[in-house]
Amino acid sequence: MTTYTPMIQQYLQVKADYKDAFLFFRLGDFYEMFFEDAIKASQILEITLTSRDAGMKERIPMCGVPHHSAKNYIETLVQKGYKVAVCEQTEDVKQAKGVVKREVVQLITPGTIMEGKTLDGKTNHFIAAAEQINTTEYAFCYLDLSTGEATVTYVEGDGLVLLQQLQSFGIREMVVSEQLFAELTEQAEALSIILSIEEEVMDESKCAQYLEGAPSNLHGAGRKLLHYIERTQMRSLSHIQPFQYNENKNYLNIDTNSKRNLELIQSLRGGDQKGTLLWLLDETVTAMGGRKLKQWLHQPLANRQHIENRLSIVTDLLEEYFVRAELQELFKQVYDLERLAGRVAFGNVGGRDLAQLRESLRQVPVIQEQLQNSSKANLQNLGKALDLCSDVESYLSHAITDHPPISIKEGDVIRGGYDAKLDELRYASRNGKDWIAALEQQEREKTGIKNLKIGYNRVFGYYIEITKSYIHLADLERYERKQTLANAERYITDELKEKEAIILNAEEESLALEYTLFTQIREELKQYIPRLQGLASAISELDVYVGFATVTEKYRFTKPVFHEGRSLKIVNGRHPVVEKMMNQQLYVPNDCILTDDRNMMLITGPNMSGKSTYMRQVALITILAQMGCYVPADEAELPITDQIFTRIGAADDLAAGQSTFMVEMLESQHAITNATEKSLLLFDEIGRGTSTYDGMALAQSMMEYIHNKIGANTLFSTHYHELTDLENDLNRLRNVHVSAMEQDGKVVFLHKVKKGPADKSYGIHVAELAELPADIISRARILLEEFEATNAVSAATVTKAEATPIVKDEVVAVMKDESAQLSLFTEEEPKEVIQLAVSKLEQDVLEQIRSVNVSGTTPMDALQLVYALQQSLIKK
Repeated sequence: MTTYTPMIQQYLQVKADYKDAFLFFRLGDFYEMFFEDAIKASQILEITLTSRDAGMKERIPMCGVPHHSAKNYIETLVQKGYKVAVCEQTEDVKQAKGVVKREVVQLITPGTIMEGKTLDGKTNHFIAAAEQINTTEYAFCYLDLSTGEATVTYVEGDGLVLLQQLQSFGIREMVVSEQLFAELTEQAEALSIILSIEEEVMDESKCAQYLEGAPSNLHGAGRKLLHYIERTQMRSLSHIQPFQYNENKNYLNIDTNSKRNLELIQSLRGGDQKGTLLWLLDETVTAMGGRKLKQWLHQPLANRQHIENRLSIVTDLLEEYFVRAELQELFKQVYDLERLAGRVAFGNVGGRDLAQLRESLRQVPVIQEQLQNSSKANLQNLGKALDLCSDVESYLSHAITDHPPISIKEGDVIRGGYDAKLDELRYASRNGKDWIAALEQQEREKTGIKNLKIGYNRVFGYYIEITKSYIHLADLERYERKQTLANAERYITDELKEKEAIILNAEEESLALEYTLFTQIREELKQYIPRLQGLASAISELDVYVGFATVTEKYRFTKPVFHEGRSLKIVNGRHPVVEKMMNQQLYVPNDCILTDDRNMMLITGPNMSGKSTYMRQVALITILAQMGCYVPADEAELPITDQIFTRIGAADDLAAGQSTFMVEMLESQHAITNATEKSLLLFDEIGRGTSTYDGMALAQSMMEYIHNKIGANTLFSTHYHELTDLENDLNRLRNVHVSAMEQDGKVVFLHKVKKGPADKSYGIHVAELAELPADIISRARILLEEFEATNAVSAATVTKAEATPIVKDEVVAVMKDESAQLSLFTEEEPKEVIQLAVSKLEQDVLEQIRSVNVSGTTPMDALQLVYALQQSLIKK
């Protein structure tokens, strides 16, 4: 019976353990792929698909990539969401008996890739793991393999909330159990998140050092993640830092939806950083400073003392302009210490990497000197706390050349004087090459052949080359023919043979010894990794502080003041990103005053007048302040806020099968369920995704619930002017409006927030500004006049009634009065009653609505009721 060749059998055995990955199978100078891997990879990588005889009747598909350029191909596959198992030859071909031994040395996945163009220097590249604790809570951890930073925390909510948490951090891969994999697969695929199954966990004794600061019920997720990384990467994890336990009470919690709505990291429009708070704030110079800034933006502080400590440092840097300017210049010469330490641990650090590490460490004493020469105690203390790592710098200066090559196998990485044996071999090699040059000149003089040359190739070694037109001048008694070319002959002499052996042996031994010495240096450096990581953290924080001071100076920010109460006072606050985008245009600042007894604000005003911008700027000022940065306002007195929830903007989630209105309701439910009296709630135009009655009912019900049961600081904007009467019923609510005026038939937005409700919406004026056709605008004005004369809802209902035969006893009373305005609050009897035809089903629906206890209905109950009634009418 015919079977596959031994090499293909070996391939299939290895592939069986890595079914969900492309197997890069090393054959000589190439990584080859076979069967389905080859077909799929050739399409994705756009490389030639060939075939190979495998011992069977049919040839098998094959494609391959050169080993020296494999990194680019691997990165392409990983970027597209695939895994790559790298299988190397682990046995010397010369000593092998039969098929050369091969083993997978690393599994590269979207969460574990360590280098490449996809790794943005200022962005962490996390891989996560999760474990379900109960029906509403997950243990959640994530770490950056390239830097060693690791975090563990709780996530409250369902699987979708967990996956959204991954999205907010840009995490592409999560390690889970088989059960969780089955539950989350569909949603994860819709969000382009890779789920990797891992059932085993790292032995507790091995990972105690990583998880000792975290609650015990979080350990499972951490042990699962560590085991997965150890199993797939198959190398030292010495650079992984102890997992930081993020206790929610110490941080300002901003859920994923709010981060998106507020455009903290990613723009809603283009999905990039331009137009975000990060875009405005990022004045960091180092890559690790940029990552630290993002971490602070994801999790501002909720501890007053810690916030004020940060603000104090920023204040000192503002006053020490020259120190700040010098630090920024020095930071430009500091490379990414965290990722360099990670490469040392992983064993893929090169000579240039160590030169960069050495150059970075040479800046640290100068940074320290600048800080200690400051007149500010805060800055002096930061300088004293810096670990100079001078012993590491001295070691690298002694060991590594000034300008090492990219590859450590090319030589000239180890500095002369570091190792005596290496110096001897180098001398022999270099002295021999000098001898070769002298011999070439000597032979030219002896023979009179001016173009005689001594060359070298790997097959024949050193040789004397003479063109055929000069062969008659050669001393053929001494010259032994080595090779014949089309227009030249190559010779060798006994003297050249002898010297060749000395030179080549010395060079080969030199390169081998240099590689051995380099790996020893790399191993020696691993003991310094924790110190290097500590230094990196200190410099990255300092970089962020300097950036905060720069932003403050550039955009005229003010130092916020915190108190223990709930009141909020912002005088002449500004939306910093909008202000920057406006360039030279004048931004209209606004106050926001919330007191303990009036901490809810109902905002009305025309569309495009600036309601959403006003609400967002309050949230951004709160976030900036609790990050430890100055804020865009003339004055800011703020409480410590524990959570921010926003429901701003219209968006759907088609991947999850959710309409705009459903997304609006889910975000509202999440906010209302989780908010406390220390939270900040921002609700923009609640209810606009459904009918007028539904929308107003939901909006009012939510406002009442927040007012009566939560008590959080709340900004609530609406275009339902009827809701402004709530100020009479809710004692902590007050009306404000964003003003506009009409001039020559055109609307002029003043963007100024004033007390009281707005008088009109100016919707048609806004449509005119959008340059809708004039016929539409003029017709809309006529219709508006008609609607204002006759209630719009009544008119629409009457039209329907005229087309429907009236059924006896199936009627509903509707107002018909030219002066009547739709109101949720009036109980005045209608002046005129008409009869409209309704079906038995519609009558039942109306009866259900009448029987609802509105004051005892939660927003989610109201939503579910509206949905059920709507479905019953649709089915009809």
